Amino acid sequence: MPLPLPIEPILPAIRDALGERGCVVVQAPPGAGKTTMVPLALLDASWLDGQSIVMLEPRRVATRAAAWRLADLRGEEVGQTVGYRMRGERRIGRATRVEVVTEGVLTRRLQRDPTLDGVGILVFDEFHERSLDADLGLALALRTRALLRDDLRIVVMSATLDGESVARLLGDAPIVTSHGRSFPIETRYVEPRRELRIEGAVANAIVEALRAGEGDVLAFLPGAGEIRRVEALLAERLDRGVVVTPLYGMLERDAQDRALFPDRDGRRKVVLSTSIAETSLTIEGIRVVVDSGLSRAPRFSPRTGMTRLETVRVSKSSADQRRGRAGRTAPGICYRLWAEHETTHLLEQSPPEILHADLAPLALDLAVAGVNEPSDLAWLDVPPGAAFAQAHELLVELDAVDASGTATAHGQAMAELAVHPRLAHMLVRAKEIGAERMACDVAALLSERDVLRSPRGVIDSDISHRLDLMRGSRDASADVDREALRRARLESDRLAARLASLAVKRGPPVNRSTGLPALIALAYPDRVARRRAGGGSRARFVLRNGRGAELREGDPLATASFIVAAQLDDRKPEAQVFLAAAIDEDDVRWLFADQIASEESVDFDDATGTVLARRVERLGAILLRESSIAAPPEESFRSALLHAIRRRGVAALPWSDGAIRTRERMAFVAANDREWPDVTDDALAARLDEWLGPSLAGVRRLSALQQVDIVDALLSLLDWRQRRALDSLAPSHVVPIHFGTLLPLGLRHLPVGARTLSQPAPAFRTAVSERGLPVHLESTAWGQEVSWIP
Repeated sequence: MPLPLPIEPILPAIRDALGERGCVVVQAPPGAGKTTMVPLALLDASWLDGQSIVMLEPRRVATRAAAWRLADLRGEEVGQTVGYRMRGERRIGRATRVEVVTEGVLTRRLQRDPTLDGVGILVFDEFHERSLDADLGLALALRTRALLRDDLRIVVMSATLDGESVARLLGDAPIVTSHGRSFPIETRYVEPRRELRIEGAVANAIVEALRAGEGDVLAFLPGAGEIRRVEALLAERLDRGVVVTPLYGMLERDAQDRALFPDRDGRRKVVLSTSIAETSLTIEGIRVVVDSGLSRAPRFSPRTGMTRLETVRVSKSSADQRRGRAGRTAPGICYRLWAEHETTHLLEQSPPEILHADLAPLALDLAVAGVNEPSDLAWLDVPPGAAFAQAHELLVELDAVDASGTATAHGQAMAELAVHPRLAHMLVRAKEIGAERMACDVAALLSERDVLRSPRGVIDSDISHRLDLMRGSRDASADVDREALRRARLESDRLAARLASLAVKRGPPVNRSTGLPALIALAYPDRVARRRAGGGSRARFVLRNGRGAELREGDPLATASFIVAAQLDDRKPEAQVFLAAAIDEDDVRWLFADQIASEESVDFDDATGTVLARRVERLGAILLRESSIAAPPEESFRSALLHAIRRRGVAALPWSDGAIRTRERMAFVAANDREWPDVTDDALAARLDEWLGPSLAGVRRLSALQQVDIVDALLSLLDWRQRRALDSLAPSHVVPIHFGTLLPLGLRHLPVGARTLSQPAPAFRTAVSERGLPVHLESTAWGQEVSWIP
């Protein structure tokens, strides 16, 4: 007789807490039985009064597996008392009272029916994973409970979450804890050799584990690519007595079942899994865990509007959950592929998805639910302001919401499709113009894993090649991921069925064909790009949003003048394009006619040293066309030339000897009289429009400044009195004076290093005797003479 599950002793406390307070937080480690036992234990509660229980799971695999396990415990088929619902798949009957759903399903239901009529309990399972959908679902459920349904009961269940923060969010709900049951687990740290890739290290550890111990092996890897490579390595090293089964979200159901249940032929099993096996699933027979210490996580950059998958180190809580999988039914072993001291450097918990995710889907869901500001709801972590603002801007650009954040009719239709807002916008617009079938194929290709595995050294970012595979017009050769292709075709069919049910009005007939590039541009209007000149071996582009992007050498799209990028990273200095399509300029002009800005500009061209008058057409940062303007205003030329001179500095002007002497004379007087204009470089640059501007009539090139009378321009800074005084205070010519004539002036000793002036005598007396100005001596036939040289 099997031992009772650890969760069973606390089931009465959970039921009582819900009956009295309406909310409860359940803390129980993986394997305690909370997923299977809690919903069934609540079915017969008197206060439930025949209403249903909806339980949220973070993944499709866990949703289906939980429903089958619950139904099996009741001795029924799925679809009777217990059913499940997820995107594109459901097994629900009239008698269903426990409905296991993926988290996004609850959001859709709350949008359509905020009262959740007929639902008595919401169970948020595995809430510690803190997915974006779970956070949103809980926030919307709490609003419903506060405003419409005070009888709606909420259970939040977690393996490793800080229960106190959730309890506060639920109005100081009680916390019920199960300590679970675990057999002893030996932890072995095996630091891989530096030259060995993680796939090789995992394969080595698996082979060693099979040799040294008993039971099945569960190995954690970051993604499907690593799983496939480890599977290939093990195929060369294991005999037929061991079966290797992958486990990740995109596998078809039969393949997932082979990983979850014991082998039918009794063989030992090696399960190669992503992080989905940490807590959400129970895999029978596991005695050994091999942990790579890595996982794959999406990271969104508000600066660029791009999301990329990053391979990151697991947190301490995730590592502990993985380790715990080895001790569920018997003593086990966990191989950790890192040095023991590195454990202290791991994060305690993985950061919530809401803090680093693309918030466009969240923003659309909130708008459709009638929430214009995130602050209107209660959150464990409020959506970051910068990321949410950028999400709002994208939705406005896609016509999904208005400036206030209220969902438009178009946005309402988009939300019904349960895909990213970019793809939803493309699908709805495609239906309006009669191009929905191709749009469904494109959306499916962009939603699933890439269907084309490029052989090493072969680069192919052209999405049209993937579309050919979808339609069967290209042979599915060895470089095709058949499972991804199968899923993409299924998703396309699902989208087509869903799109057909939408009440979308067709627009007027389009007098042009709508091809693949135009559809992608509808989804990614900010990622239309034009090729830059030059660029070396790689084709370099400027995106509409101003970012740079590049295609790898040898890519078939490298010669395209315009592309629209569907997938790219946000690395510096140029984003790497992974999926794109070539698009004609005519398509760009047709799609974005109302967004193309036409403007006239008169600018200085540094390369030619000329002022150019141009009319330009731009789509964001993309220059579409430029042409010369025949007769722009003279003031425009003058302003552009003055701006160029100001950037170069006044010293770069063609100063003649006469202009230099005039400026020195003015500077001499200004140094002794503050009412005179300052003629330093900074001062002249600040008043450039005033003294030089009037002299630039007809000037178009810097070289033509040689014809400008800078002396006359400088003198324009003086009023008529100052002009008359300049010749008296600082004469422009040299007057020799006999040394003897200085004696009556009292000059006995001339200053050392002298170089200055004396005519007329009163001015010279003041300059020399009072101010000590330098004097220049010359030897002549008459003896020493003094010269005043301006």
